[in-house]
Amino acid sequence: MSRSHLILLVEDNSDDVEITLRAFRKSRVLSEIVVVRDGVEALDYMFASDPSADGKTKAQPDVILLDLKLPRVGGLEVLRRLRGEERTRRVPVVVLTSSDEEKDIQSSYDLGANSFVRKPVDFTQFVEVARQIGEYWLVINESPPG
Repeated sequence: MSRSHLILLVEDNSDDVEITLRAFRKSRVLSEIVVVRDGVEALDYMFASDPSADGKTKAQPDVILLDLKLPRVGGLEVLRRLRGEERTRRVPVVVLTSSDEEKDIQSSYDLGANSFVRKPVDFTQFVEVARQIGEYWLVINESPPG
């Protein structure tokens, strides 16, 4: 990858956060990964006009990995709000969830998700999914300008 990439991981389960981070490291996806633990934190990260604690403006992620079952504000509502705003509507969102409910898949796509991926239970399979997500969204995919 020629430039530094940023992934926003929206996940409330600590075990899933650790597994996801390990899978990305093991698959050699070389990106900064920012973790937020619920829908409110995700929206704050994406829409905050205030600089972060170090005084720098928060960078827009190259891709958002969004769980659906989140506390405070659910993943589908986060997706709805992201797609409702001009400055975030084109940021790629991959729903990365353990849900296999057809209504979750349908709702995710209806609200503008770019992809829906079930989290594999097996770690080796998860590493391969992480590699493929990283390769596609950060290397192969051509993002819109700006």
